[in-house]
Formats: sequence, C-alpha cells, structure tokens
Amino acid sequence: MREQEPLTPVEAWRAVAASVLSCWVLLARRLVHLPGERVGTRIRFADGTSSRVYRETRLGSGLAKDACVLVVTFRLRLVRGAGHALFRAESLLNTPLFVGFPGFTSKLWLTHDEDGRYRGVYEWDGPRRAERYARSLWRVLALVSVPGSIRYKVLPGVRRDDVLADPGLIERAAGGDDAPQWWRVTHETRP
Repeated sequence: MREQEPLTPVEAWRAVAASVLSCWVLLARRLVHLPGERVGTRIRFADGTSSRVYRETRLGSGLAKDACVLVVTFRLRLVRGAGHALFRAESLLNTPLFVGFPGFTSKLWLTHDEDGRYRGVYEWDGPRRAERYARSLWRVLALVSVPGSIRYKVLPGVRRDDVLADPGLIERAAGGDDAPQWWRVTHETRP
C-alpha cells in the first residue's frame, strides 16, 4: 500500500469549497436524507474495536453505479468525556464538507471506539472519487485531529450494505492486504 497523504492545500480547500456550494443545491432539492434504520447498530472491526452508528447521511437513493466502500478514521485532539457527545451533535454541521463531493452516496457516522478513534463508513461512486475525497477531507480533519491519526481505506467493487451483511466480501475486496485491521468490518449487530 502506498503512503497516504493529503492533497495540496489549494486542491483540498478548493474541493471542500465546491462541496459546500453543491450541498446547498442538494439540500434545496431535498436530496440529502438522514435515515434512521441503522442508527444504534454496532459495527465490530478486525482490530478488536467496535463503534455504534449515531447518524446516517444519504444522497438520493444512496446507491452507487461504480460502488466502493471508503472507511476513514481519525482521533480528535482535546476531546474527552462529555466532549464526545458535543462533537457528535455538532458534527451534523459538517455535512456540507462532504455531501457535495462528486461520487458521494452515503455515510455511516460511527462513535469513537475503545481507542478513541472515530470512523466514517461510506459508499462512494468510484474509487478514484473516494480517494480524492479522503485526501481532501484530510486537510479538514488535520485541524482537529491528533497528528498521525488520520487514515483511510478504499475497497473497490463492493457496496457498503453488502459488506455489513457479509463481512467476507471485504476480505475479497481487500485482496489480502496486510495493512492494520482498523478498517476491516467483521460483524454488525442491529439494535
């Protein structure tokens, strides 16, 4: 796996600004949805940690033509105890930072895990678009995250909901990747 890094500041902030502008059009057209079916679901990962879904954001049907799963993780700087609940409430305001990116279809927002890491589990339309988003998002996350805690994994050719229903799909999509297992879904428990 190649070393992950953010886009240049100019590229990243330009992409984020375009997303914010596009978001307002999507909201006006009522294409952004916050379904509740998965809220409360616990997702377990191969590194032994787990997180609960606290929000889902979906654009239109939430289905991609060239589906891929994107998993992003980061650890917030200076957030402890009740600060996590405040972050989760405030995070809704971050929606314009991603929903207007080309290729976005859906996101599961996960609470912090036992190691204090937050994750987003997305379905994206196109692996290149997913990677461009993750590398742009990096610049935003770097403002509030512990240095060195930002990571992402793109898994082409699979749908997010299919991976949650059958975590074995992620094994095939990963192609024997030996990278740390923070991104590898192993089990989903519905409330």
